[in-house]
Amino acid sequence: MDLRQAIGLGVAGNFAHHLEQAGELKDFEHVETEAPEAPKGIFPFYLPGSDTFLGTYCIGTDTLNLPAYEANAQVEPEIAVLFDIEYDDSNAVKALHARKFTTFNDCTIRKEGARKISEKKSWGPNSKGIGDSWIEIDRFEEGGVMDSYHLCSFVKRDGILHSYGVDAPLLGYSYFYGKLTNWLVEKMNTQKDFGPLENVAGHLKACGYPKQALISIGATAYAEFGEKHYLQKGDEVFVIAYDVTRSTANPDLREEGKVLLHQKVQ
Repeated sequence: MDLRQAIGLGVAGNFAHHLEQAGELKDFEHVETEAPEAPKGIFPFYLPGSDTFLGTYCIGTDTLNLPAYEANAQVEPEIAVLFDIEYDDSNAVKALHARKFTTFNDCTIRKEGARKISEKKSWGPNSKGIGDSWIEIDRFEEGGVMDSYHLCSFVKRDGILHSYGVDAPLLGYSYFYGKLTNWLVEKMNTQKDFGPLENVAGHLKACGYPKQALISIGATAYAEFGEKHYLQKGDEVFVIAYDVTRSTANPDLREEGKVLLHQKVQ
């Protein structure tokens, strides 16, 4: 699916312990949140039509290109939701309507001295990865199709499969469903350019008020291998969303109710 007209946004800190493990908690030390468990903010990873580095379409399907320069890159296993954006008469975001979801690798470089989160998120084509299929969202609330899904991830290195992120239920997101969409709408309208965060309303305006947003809603905590190992050329990345009532976390099995992202690292 071509998402070149959709703005790409991510949520920082929506799973417990991820920011601590990624060494990024200090970046947000001056960012105030409405509650201790609340995400820290949202950031752009793709801005359609922008003449900045964020204007490069960075989403791939089967290949992950590491930066040409030396960098420590980690998988960030996430769920990405495609939302329709509804604006009011003043072009403020009025509502977000969740349409479908898939797996996502919000691959991130651990870059000392980066001023903004976005500086760690895109370095060219195939900086990101998206799943091979989509699951239609019947309703973005409890009782819907997403209730029974888990998210997990693996890296295969030298023929050995390692757990990279912990296996986590989607209901384990700190903010999810209506709580998440309400928070997203508020941040898209009011988030200021402060610390590692950016003015998202300004980005929406500069992009001509896109009709859709691809939003990666937060990375899981890392398993031991994921916390201690950066990606290398030759690795294979697997990010899997699976319905626990119908399928398994096994990346080698094609099963009903499973969405798989498989990337080869170059």
